[in-house]
Parts: sequence; C-alpha cells; structure tokens
Amino acid sequence: MSAYFHFRAVPASALRNSAGWLRRLFEDDQDAMRGRIGRHREEILDDRYPDQQLLYADATPEHVDAGPGAHVVLGGQRVCATGPKQSPFLLLTAAQTTRVAAFLATSDFDDLWRPVRPELLPRYGGPAQEARTRAAFASAHADLTAFYTTTARYGDAVVKWLRS
Repeated sequence: MSAYFHFRAVPASALRNSAGWLRRLFEDDQDAMRGRIGRHREEILDDRYPDQQLLYADATPEHVDAGPGAHVVLGGQRVCATGPKQSPFLLLTAAQTTRVAAFLATSDFDDLWRPVRPELLPRYGGPAQEARTRAAFASAHADLTAFYTTTARYGDAVVKWLRS
C-alpha cells in the first residue's frame, strides 16, 4: 500500500498535544472515515501530496514560508509519533485553519497551476497527459478547499498524519 496524507478536523477544545491521543484519533473504522470525508470533516491525499503542496508554496516543501499556503498540505506544529518509524503528526490551530481556508477560498486554481506546471507535467506523462494531470490536481484542490472551509466554519483545528 502506498503512503497517503490524512487530514482530520478536531474541535479546538478537544485537541491534545499527545502522540498517543493523536494516533488513536486515526484508528477508527473505514465506514466512519468515509462518512466524515463525505461531510468534509476529513480528507485524504494520495502519494502525490508533496506535488500538491507545490501548488501552494511555489517551492519544494522543505523551503516554504510560514504563510497560509505553506500550511495547506505539509504545514503545522510537529508532534513526534510514538513509533520509531512513524511520521510526526502536524497540528493547525483553529486560527491557522481559518487563514488556510481564506487563502484557498480566494485562490484561483489556474494561478496556482501555471507556475508549477513545467515541474509537474514531466512527472505525470508530459504534455500529452496535461488535461488529466491538471484535472487530478484541480480535484484535490477543490477537496482541500471544501475540507478547510467546513473546518473553519465549525471553528475546528486540523490534525494531519502521513500514513503508509
């Protein structure tokens, strides 16, 4: 199974800075998870998540600034996981989530796509696959926008975790 990036909305008052609590947050069944995704309370990005981040940072993920665009996919306060080979959790406060939601709601996908297009197209089949590649990234952008907008509307925080 390939890696994927899992996002979860959490009431700000319930958020804990505990790796054990955060790990349990992601341990429920697939039906419950699908229901939350359908209500935009949870989101999952496939293994293209580092490339998706390029849309928002206009740089490689390791060189992003602290602005809202940097927090869309890979940003947040790091909390080390309990296992030696587990990736850290990333936490966004309710205020950060609101800033990310505002950033996404006012972003034009074409304005995000144009600067990274030359870097992304070769990775996904070149110009012959541009329509398909662009559509996949646009769809993920729309899903992230819906997730963050709903999460901000509820005043919730976001927890992210790279799963494999």
